[in-house]
Amino acid sequence: MPDIAISTDHLTRRFGKFTAVDGISFEIPYGSIFGFLGANGAGKSTTIRMLCGILAPTSGEGKVGGFDVQTQPEQIKTVIGYVSQRFSLYADLNVAENLNFYGRIYGLEGSALAGRIKEVLTLTGLAPFQRRLAGDLSGGMKQKLAVANAILHKPKIIFLDEPTAGLDPLSRRGIWELLYQLAESGTSLFVTTHYMEEAERCNTIAFISQGRILKIGRPAELKEELKGQILEVAARPLMKASHVFSEVEGVHGVTVYGTTLNLNAADPKAVEERVRQAAAREGIQVASIKPIAASLEDVFSDLDLKKVKNAQH
Repeated sequence: MPDIAISTDHLTRRFGKFTAVDGISFEIPYGSIFGFLGANGAGKSTTIRMLCGILAPTSGEGKVGGFDVQTQPEQIKTVIGYVSQRFSLYADLNVAENLNFYGRIYGLEGSALAGRIKEVLTLTGLAPFQRRLAGDLSGGMKQKLAVANAILHKPKIIFLDEPTAGLDPLSRRGIWELLYQLAESGTSLFVTTHYMEEAERCNTIAFISQGRILKIGRPAELKEELKGQILEVAARPLMKASHVFSEVEGVHGVTVYGTTLNLNAADPKAVEERVRQAAAREGIQVASIKPIAASLEDVFSDLDLKKVKNAQH
């Protein structure tokens, strides 16, 4: 088996004059978790559809499990698993019946199917709930069942399109523990997410915006590469402060982070003084200003700001 599970080279998809995915290139090795981050409409789902052999690229190249996305889409479908944003389960079938149904779709039968169902029930922690109707499961257990269905045929590549959207923190943690187990077994996971804290869990992440990849790298490396010092500012009113401080000289970006602001400052001491002066002029209360480590939210904000500035020139 080759080391690379997924590779793309200037992969592009156009719909008429609109370019949904614009020349993206990356490689994903087996046994890794690849996070694909971007806003709605950035091109994430279109990319997945091409890599799953559902949508033909307009140009460029791509291989999934050794198969070509242009010429071998049907072969790709036999070696991948897919977990969608929406629950693709039969609510009136119980957990075991759902697995039995999907297993037969994958061509599993008899003792092989029964043995594999037992394995995935144990792996996902769903064994105690195998007689429960899918429609009666909690959100977290429904998503675990969706993952269980996707891995029945032992695919070495799994696409997960926002697998934890709408789940509570405990359920999200459970899903990620399951994903780690799959990666440790050599499975490659392609995960889209809106949650920056989940992106921290990935081996490699790519930021995509308007069909183009802005940056690819390991989370820690991307944060280290961010120029400037992040200042955490506790101020009220928060959104007014965000607007005012974004215009302060030396501030390269402002991110709202909970109840505080993260300011990317070229010269922290000078920026702190200017921020306090601007706050005094505009009637903004500043409770504290302190330097902190950069987050992926700060990285994405910086990349997005650079993209906007480049587009204006």
